[in-house]
Amino acid sequence: MKKLFLLSLFVSMALTAVNAQGTNPQNPPKNGPQISFNEIVHNYGTIQKGGDGNCEFVFTNNGNEPLILSNVRASCGCTVPTWTKEPIMPGKTGTIKVRYNTNNVGNFTKSITVTSNAVNDPRLTLTIKGKVE
Repeated sequence: MKKLFLLSLFVSMALTAVNAQGTNPQNPPKNGPQISFNEIVHNYGTIQKGGDGNCEFVFTNNGNEPLILSNVRASCGCTVPTWTKEPIMPGKTGTIKVRYNTNNVGNFTKSITVTSNAVNDPRLTLTIKGKVE
């Protein structure tokens, strides 16, 4: 009886170890487009009213299929994004240009939602922040 118990315990531990070696959610699948940004937060710092409110987010397709951004949307009308509309081939880069209306005085934090066909992050959020004096 003792041997049977030890044998079943050993089999249970072995099966648990095999199941633990499944997919790791921190390592996304290698097939398909994958998006990665140089930065996801752009801090303007302090800028003058009417100053340059432009910034650029650069991203790379680290996958093995074309990356397509289907939508890029700002959290409010004071922030206007434009983006690379054509498919980004594997290993190539694209840009999302953002223009913030610097006629609005005060601190600001705005988000830009990016929707794509990336297997690692199909919907992500970029952030711009700063202070207009």
